[in-house]
Amino acid sequence: MRLHIITPQHVIFEGEVDAVTVPGKDGEFQMLNNHAPIVSSLDKGTIKIKLHSKSNIDFDNVSGKLTKSPANEFVYLFDVNGGVVEMSNNVVTILAN
Repeated sequence: MRLHIITPQHVIFEGEVDAVTVPGKDGEFQMLNNHAPIVSSLDKGTIKIKLHSKSNIDFDNVSGKLTKSPANEFVYLFDVNGGVVEMSNNVVTILAN
């Protein structure tokens, strides 16, 4: 699936991912390929991006905001103070604060 993470200042990430886990208002939830369409608000927390391989990430587009998970070399982390997530047709768009 395709993931876009956008802040008011930058496009933080655009690329193909296997999964994305977000901090929802009622708790953390994960979206995988072919997930049902959803729109949800985000709470303060960490977005976890699961890549199939390191070759899927374009480091020119991450603006130095993503950090690698110490537990898994294919998981990258991005802290948010809130925002909105939408998933439809295997495209996830996150508007983050």
